Amino acid sequence: MDQVFTIEQLRPIRDGFTISRDTKLGNTTKVTLFSLGRDTSISQESYDRMTMYIGAAGQGNILIGEKAEEKLLLPDTVLIVPGKTLCGMETASGMVYTEIILENNTEKEITMNPNVKTNEVFELKNLIDYEEGSIANMDVVSNPTMKYVLMAFDEGTGLTPHRAPGNAIVFALEGKATIGYEGKDYELSAGECFRFEKNGLHSVTANGRFKMALLLVLA
Repeated sequence: MDQVFTIEQLRPIRDGFTISRDTKLGNTTKVTLFSLGRDTSISQESYDRMTMYIGAAGQGNILIGEKAEEKLLLPDTVLIVPGKTLCGMETASGMVYTEIILENNTEKEITMNPNVKTNEVFELKNLIDYEEGSIANMDVVSNPTMKYVLMAFDEGTGLTPHRAPGNAIVFALEGKATIGYEGKDYELSAGECFRFEKNGLHSVTANGRFKMALLLVLA
């Protein structure tokens, strides 16, 4: 896998096929990339655990509950579905998305931002605003084995080199940034992703204003 990539590059849309790819980010938190070809679908099923769906390319409907209520998933939008909820997918034009199955769906172990509701689609970059001269952080959802965070970097800000305790993917949502990773610099633009391994030395420098999401998998 290249350091800078798009989800669609890793799992391109193929007509007539539904294809999944395990990211191998963690063993407990399951992160899978899906692509659905034109006019394909996945029948409704349910997990015992809370699940997140993050749009990457194309568009399609997520079908929620006994009545199969349609929720439109677009690139850089997210839907969080509670455990034991029927959920399926269908697309007319093709779609690519990331599925994250959390370790446990009990309220005690999962922390979700009060600005985010289950079974509602939200646009990631609109959940967080820039703060003058600062870096703003917003935890979307987390549990002991993963964290999904939004960050907004004002112009001229950045994170100094540091190491994280788990594998991670950065999703660039708006603007551009330079990612320093193990002694090399990589340019990252909106729509692109960057993966770094547990304890990999990395930094983030905003080139103008920059928004990103971070998926950190600890187990």
